[in-house]
Amino acid sequence: MLEVLTIQVVCIVLYANLWFLIALKMRRNDLADIAWGVGFVLLCVTALFYVDYVSGRGILAFVLVAVWGLRLSLHIGLRNRGKAEDPRYQNWRKAWGRHATLRAYFQIFLLQGILSVIILVPATYTLAHPYSGSIWLAGAGIAVWLTGFVFEAVGDLQLARFKRNRSNSGRIITTGLWRYTRHPNYFGEVVLWWGLYLIACSIPGGWVTFWGPFAITILMLFVSGIPLIEKRYENNAEFKAYKQRTSAFFPLPPKPQGGT
Repeated sequence: MLEVLTIQVVCIVLYANLWFLIALKMRRNDLADIAWGVGFVLLCVTALFYVDYVSGRGILAFVLVAVWGLRLSLHIGLRNRGKAEDPRYQNWRKAWGRHATLRAYFQIFLLQGILSVIILVPATYTLAHPYSGSIWLAGAGIAVWLTGFVFEAVGDLQLARFKRNRSNSGRIITTGLWRYTRHPNYFGEVVLWWGLYLIACSIPGGWVTFWGPFAITILMLFVSGIPLIEKRYENNAEFKAYKQRTSAFFPLPPKPQGGT
């Protein structure tokens, strides 16, 4: 397992360097968002070529990661097409000043690559270990993954449709899954990684990979997910009202108007 992780780190560093050079050429660091999903697929392919035997459970883990990663990268690529660089990255570029290039390399591209290796650990463990285990736990993992994937994919689709309507310009989406959680896509992403963790747990020793889904949970809740997005809307009156009645993460019935 350690050898597989080592070769994954080498591959992801090369991958991060490639995207960094492309980002320099195009002057838009938000390309890192497109690279995110595909990077996980690359790491799985690396593990597939390195291990001697891949079980049916390992193939399942690869397929689930590939479906998630390719959909996400395609979605972000289509969303960003023809638009300026994401405001988050523009703000970082301005804040970092003359150190913007160096900090972008380490704090965006390289850091993101290392994080992907950590988050993927349950799937990597499943790919690297040909042992059989609890079919019921694996089945539960698939169900949890499907729940998360639906939340993320449907949430993204609903938001994209909302933004395509010009009459919604400057407004906050409060319908569909967004009625029950302010971030159904982030909720879905966290849940699907815990689903992959359950699949890893169906193999002896798989429980030790908990730090993979734990890392993505911390990122989404406290670092690069919810905090960054909501900071952009902190002075938006409509968002403030939406925030008061709608759960930040877990899907819950909305509070009555004026509720606290």
